[in-house]
Amino acid sequence: MLNDRVDTAGLPLAVGDLLAILGVLTIGMVQHGSLFDQGGIDFAHAGGVYAPFVIGWLIGAVVIGAYSAGAGESAKAAIPLGLRAWVVAAFVGFALRATVFTGGLAPIFVAITLLLTGALIAGFRWLFFKIVG
Repeated sequence: MLNDRVDTAGLPLAVGDLLAILGVLTIGMVQHGSLFDQGGIDFAHAGGVYAPFVIGWLIGAVVIGAYSAGAGESAKAAIPLGLRAWVVAAFVGFALRATVFTGGLAPIFVAITLLLTGALIAGFRWLFFKIVG
């Protein structure tokens, strides 16, 4: 089953997808002053923010096939697969954040994370195929 959902042709997309997810979360932590503590980066806090969404992305990407053979062929296939995977990933991440990890789920956090990360994933995938072909 995993071989049908993950193809090496689609794996280069993973770099941009993860940068989009981690980038939005990092910007949020910087804006809210929670990324740094007195000794520098607060790795424990950052890990607790990143983990639910990275776990969600691993689940969503495999379930939806964000790196399937089709995803590596064109933006027309890659963008919808990435967006569908992100919706699954985001809701898994939100559920984990609400139950297992700390941080809460303010409606504005949900909206910004869902929409901005989705836009960045779509934008990266579009740009990837503009550059790579």
